[in-house]
Amino acid sequence: MKRIKTGIIGTGFVGTVHIDALRRLGFVDVVAVAEANEELAQKKASDFFIPRAYGNYQDLINDPDVQVVHNCTPNHLHLEINTAIIQAGKHIFSEKPLGMNRFESSKMLELAEKRQLVHGVNFNYRMYPLVQDMKHRIQKGELGKVNLIHGSYLQDWLFYETDYNWRIEPKYGGATRAIGDIGSHWCDLAQTLTGLKITEVFANLSTVIPVRKKSKIVETFSENREPTDYEEIPIHSEDWGAVLIRLENGASGVFYVSQISAGRKCYLNIEIDGSNQSFYWNQEEGDRMWIGYRNQPNTYFMRDPNQLDPKCRGYVLAPGGHPEGWLDSLKNSLLAYYRAVLDAKNSINKKPDYATFQDGYDISCIVDAIVESHQKGKWVKIAR
Repeated sequence: MKRIKTGIIGTGFVGTVHIDALRRLGFVDVVAVAEANEELAQKKASDFFIPRAYGNYQDLINDPDVQVVHNCTPNHLHLEINTAIIQAGKHIFSEKPLGMNRFESSKMLELAEKRQLVHGVNFNYRMYPLVQDMKHRIQKGELGKVNLIHGSYLQDWLFYETDYNWRIEPKYGGATRAIGDIGSHWCDLAQTLTGLKITEVFANLSTVIPVRKKSKIVETFSENREPTDYEEIPIHSEDWGAVLIRLENGASGVFYVSQISAGRKCYLNIEIDGSNQSFYWNQEEGDRMWIGYRNQPNTYFMRDPNQLDPKCRGYVLAPGGHPEGWLDSLKNSLLAYYRAVLDAKNSINKKPDYATFQDGYDISCIVDAIVESHQKGKWVKIAR
């Protein structure tokens, strides 16, 4: 197997976990990182023993040895940087959201397909082994007809008025925050599991903390905060959102998201109620799924490679009883993506397990419709 040389643009929290996941693949070498300036790039390269450091993304993209580029920058930079990567003819893996809206996402999708590049977006929750197993169970008809779908994604990392991050500001994060940041993951899970598109939404969004106190900028999830010298900032992005949905088969659903629910760290859960049984999965207990019945005892199915659908056993990294989690789901996404890179000529037109720019564009369409629904106070059909 030939080795692949990769570069990372953006080395904050997400960029560093990309580096870790790539090194676990065994056939990918992270040869370069790019940051906003030379000093920061050199520090990150030194911290992670990466040979090349660039003070701007253009130099990394132009490095002839770099075959694949990961864009791990804030949302507002995705269109500019992703476009440059694609135009340079490099395979690309982008953080979500693909674009700030469906129009930006559409441009990147069209360009990547035109250049026939392998493109991926980091919707990694779909790559938990039990999520893949649920998907295949539903495809085989075990669930029966999908009747209802519901769930939530709850966090507390913006619980205090002194919690601040670039995602809060629409000019950096986009028109929506909680929906775009974490609700997008729930929507991707819903469509991945059921194989059905969300066709219509009715949304209610709320800014619970209307003014926040901004201190110096810190990396995501960092605890290094200054206790004084805050600037009060009016907030125009939502802390909470609830969305009614309709699927293309006529099924109904609902999900809600929050970034201010004390005690909830990464509480992503989803339940699909079918005509035969129900499936439930919670990311914080990602190694087991619940199967519900009407006329027999309910069961918990534990992740065990010997009992999973053969099509998804390749994503199991450890024997049953050895927990796998969020970092492993990213590794699984990148494993599937880089296998496609290795066979780029034959993989371009195939539907992979990992999320592509097509999936990223589709989620952008849903998020835009949710924002429109909230603004207009009515059901909005998804424009794709």
